[in-house]
Amino acid sequence: MVIRIDNSVQEDLINSIKPELVSWLRKELRNSKIQLITQIDETQKEKIIYTDVEKYMEMLKKNPGLELLKQKFNLDFE
Repeated sequence: MVIRIDNSVQEDLINSIKPELVSWLRKELRNSKIQLITQIDETQKEKIIYTDVEKYMEMLKKNPGLELLKQKFNLDFE
């Protein structure tokens, strides 16, 4: 079994409980061949959106009609 993780901190946490977890899985699933392998996922992380304006701009990319609603109902972030 391969567990994909984001960073080495997660890997350290998993490795600290790995023997117990593998033992439990083998017992519960009645399969002595179970192995646990961690793999750090190296994919690009998306930018985390914090402000209301950033959230709105991201939503606007997905649905351009949102701008019309904002104008029609005179909506603002304040």
